[in-house]
Amino acid sequence: MAKAMTIGGMVVAGLLALVFGLDLILGVPFDGASTWMDIGFLLCGLILGYMSWNAFKGAK
Repeated sequence: MAKAMTIGGMVVAGLLALVFGLDLILGVPFDGASTWMDIGFLLCGLILGYMSWNAFKGAK
């Protein structure tokens, strides 16, 4: 169960990074409404991905 939760966290992190990275670079899907919001959520997605990966390695 612990590994499934960490994989779920990695999926969410990947989606966050993908969506807000695309918005930052291409302006899709939010038409580049706020650059600072894109940067903030991109960083949050990367941090969540790191934390999920670290927990995945430690899970039994």
